[in-house]
Amino acid sequence: MNSNLLFDFSVSKENKIINVKREFDANIDLVWDAWTKPELLDQWWAPKPWKATTVSMDFRNGGKWLYYMQGPDGSRHYCRADYKSISVNKSFEGLDAFCDEDGNVNHDFPRMNWKNEFSKTSTGTKVDIEIKFSTVEDLEKIIEMGFKEGFTAALTNLDQYLEAQFKLRNELKTDNKSRVTTYLNFPGNTEEAFNFYRSVFGTEFSGKGIQRFGDIPAEAGHPPIADNVKKMVLHVELPILGGHLLMATDAPKEMGFNLTQGNNMHICLEPSTRKETKKLFDALSVGGTVSMPLEDMFFGSYFGECTDRFGINWMFNCTEK
Repeated sequence: MNSNLLFDFSVSKENKIINVKREFDANIDLVWDAWTKPELLDQWWAPKPWKATTVSMDFRNGGKWLYYMQGPDGSRHYCRADYKSISVNKSFEGLDAFCDEDGNVNHDFPRMNWKNEFSKTSTGTKVDIEIKFSTVEDLEKIIEMGFKEGFTAALTNLDQYLEAQFKLRNELKTDNKSRVTTYLNFPGNTEEAFNFYRSVFGTEFSGKGIQRFGDIPAEAGHPPIADNVKKMVLHVELPILGGHLLMATDAPKEMGFNLTQGNNMHICLEPSTRKETKKLFDALSVGGTVSMPLEDMFFGSYFGECTDRFGINWMFNCTEK
């Protein structure tokens, strides 16, 4: 996580409340989606190596989210959230509980009333989270169960991944000339694939060659990386024909990524100016889907992603300040 972004965790036993203030380097639309769309929540809600999976979600006043956390041993812990009020892109409130697979509340564990408020900041979006308990004993029980550590890890997993990956990309691109590359994601076999491509094209990897998750020094505030993930490929570049570059990374399930055929390949455009970047992004987005709006990101790029109306995935990365 960018250490300049706000992250504050406090507990008031007197008021029976946990307060979390968390800033994200993205606009409100994107952050709101990450908190309210099941396919995005499933990617980050659980601290790794646990995985969150939505069973059903009805995001509306009076609706319910039923999901489970699955551990590395296959065990599942079910939870539900009952939504009490929703103001789109501003706030939502709900009552959270542990339950069984059918959504029946387990009264052996505390219920928590969550209120999340979203506001724009000079660097992105701030989420103010208030979690209120019925008794001090309930609050203490949740803290003893490791809530702070788990929630902190869940909030920082994707920040860590993106920051490290794009740091390497920007180190290898030493000028601001426009270029087009192909960006590939693999579920854990990037090294095998790129050794194959290297043998086909007879070329060598750029820069320091294959860079792994374990090569990145640990930074304060980042959750530890699992040993099997440390061996995976964080970034690799291979010239093929006519100066064209193939780039790739492993997108490990341990960090919440779920790859399928079709979403694992992007045409990456790197225009020399922000103006050209926005022009191309806006044109290719017409009739398509914007998965990540163009924004100044914490890893130093003007970055965005979209899928055009023909189903082709595009990535935009401009380093002009």
